[in-house]
Amino acid sequence: MPTFSNSLEVRIRLRLLQAVRRGASWGRVNNPPLRGLEEAETREDPTLPLGRGALKSLMRLLVEVLHDRGAWCDVSTVRDSKRIADRVKHEGISFLTITLPNFGQDLQRALDQGYVDPSLFKGYPRREGLPQFLGGFLDLVFDRASGRLLNRPSVDSIQAMRQISLMFAKMDLPCSEKRTSDALQKYIECESDVRDWDKMWEEGNSSLNPQQVGLHDQFARLATILWDEPLQRLDREIYAGDLVPKHGPGATAERLLGNQKYNQREWTSRLEYLFPHGEYLAPSWRYFRDLDDVNIREPGSERPVRVITVPKTLKTPRIIAIEPTCMQYTQQAILERLVLHLGRSNHPSSWMIGFDDQEVNHLMAHRGSLSGDLATLDLSEASDRVSNQLVRLLTHHWRHLHEALDATRSRKADVPGHGVIRLSKYASMGSALCFPIEAMVFATIIFCGIERKLNRRLTLDDIKSFQGQVRVYGDDIIVPVDFVSSVITALEDFGLLVNRGKSFWTGRFRESCGKEYFDGSDVSIFRVRRKFPTSRKDVPELISLISLRNQAYQFGYWRVAGFLDKEIRTLIRYFPNVLESSSILGRWTCLGFDAEYEHPDLQIPLVKGYVVSVELPESNLEDSGALLKFFLKRGEDPFLDEKHLERYGRPKSVRTKLRKACPY
Repeated sequence: MPTFSNSLEVRIRLRLLQAVRRGASWGRVNNPPLRGLEEAETREDPTLPLGRGALKSLMRLLVEVLHDRGAWCDVSTVRDSKRIADRVKHEGISFLTITLPNFGQDLQRALDQGYVDPSLFKGYPRREGLPQFLGGFLDLVFDRASGRLLNRPSVDSIQAMRQISLMFAKMDLPCSEKRTSDALQKYIECESDVRDWDKMWEEGNSSLNPQQVGLHDQFARLATILWDEPLQRLDREIYAGDLVPKHGPGATAERLLGNQKYNQREWTSRLEYLFPHGEYLAPSWRYFRDLDDVNIREPGSERPVRVITVPKTLKTPRIIAIEPTCMQYTQQAILERLVLHLGRSNHPSSWMIGFDDQEVNHLMAHRGSLSGDLATLDLSEASDRVSNQLVRLLTHHWRHLHEALDATRSRKADVPGHGVIRLSKYASMGSALCFPIEAMVFATIIFCGIERKLNRRLTLDDIKSFQGQVRVYGDDIIVPVDFVSSVITALEDFGLLVNRGKSFWTGRFRESCGKEYFDGSDVSIFRVRRKFPTSRKDVPELISLISLRNQAYQFGYWRVAGFLDKEIRTLIRYFPNVLESSSILGRWTCLGFDAEYEHPDLQIPLVKGYVVSVELPESNLEDSGALLKFFLKRGEDPFLDEKHLERYGRPKSVRTKLRKACPY
């Protein structure tokens, strides 16, 4: 019978053996049912769309996590549960999503520096040097009298505390109006900082310290060494007009959806030089007469990006900028070729920056936690602090790419509550080119810091010698510990902001791209993304709950998985055992899959369960727009959906259907 991979089975058996040796039991008397927590009269936060019933569901889940890890680590969690009940009673959901995650962040800082200092764990009463909250777990990691890290701290306790404290940190819930307003104000202030930074460098402000003088020239020189080969290829393709544009799946500033984008009738005069609308908006010049109604906007009348907020954490939302259709369309053309050339295996860029493979960052973070030779750095407001002047300096050596990036960049933003402002940053999150361009900027600055530390000019061979030691994936940065100080200084000299609370290089804790390690052990966690569903009709919440259950099982939280099994079965009748590859919404388990039926023709096993069904919005496309869509298609295979000219775009609704399907 097919089962999970051997590695998962071995890990599960090993944990069971460890539990038996420690004498752990799921029914320990020191972890009785926590009536105090389940019966707590919780306050509903009037600023959040989360009722009392939903909050109690989250608290019951936390109870199970406490039970599970308490038994696993042989720690009593009764008092911890009561403290949580009291805090939630007075603070509501914000305790789970804001206050409790602060505890987890302080824990990570203590692990990195090797001790608990008085500035950490504020708001939690102490007994001697450590907080009383989660005290049983803390005693397995730190010495209570001195607060120092034990010689052999319990990795299980570290993972347990991170799971308990950080589990609700990134729930998909909207922030209060005040927090949203504060985030938008911070966006404006960040823009002002970038503008001031540009002005300082342009005027040669006397506030520049001796190390900053000449930094621009150093940046330009290293950019030429680092990116010459891939950008030279791209520059030639832009000159030859070989780029093929593409519409992305996201929203646009003018709110064109689905197939409507192929009939766009707005362009800019800045795009005309390299991307003439006659070539890019029509399938061929034969249809040029259909473009008589195209509005060519001059620089002063260009449509600004539309700034919006989306859920990130309840402490602050994420701010993104929705690009105009013509900008997004041409940005995708550059993006496709840029990523291709940067990924060529014979150039340092192939190992230096990543776009779709986070595994390299995970392996390097694991190595850094074990050997201590690699540091993981995190940047705050990374996209919004990359100056356009810095990007222009980055690409000054390649004329046509330089012009293409400038032409496809939006210059203004419509910010709610602040009106239309002119942008000094290159692009906010939402631009197709934001991610790769910022990665190239960060990598160049990193080598500025390394060169400063070595006190000599770097050659291409010098840069190649850092393979396996330098990596940039978005705002997740990995550098050698020996160069951390000079790299951080260089990043800050260029106006960037290093989040020292999420950057690690002193101790044995490392974090990169959603994976965390301590002393070579994986202490990553699973997260609750949505509130619990109340019926099968709450499809996004139901899918999220099933995913949560399966993640808990894979992490070895079997008691939690059992609790969620019961919750799910109150919502859906069929919840069979399946493998990860199955389309059925089911239980992942190392015991194999259920096989209740057999396909009459294919002789493959079938199981009855629920599958996700999406309904695409109506979006009719015909004539020249349909022909343009055909010519823009990548590859020789036909479109997967034969009705893509009738329905297209992001799903307008998601449902579940009961059917028989393969369990693997």
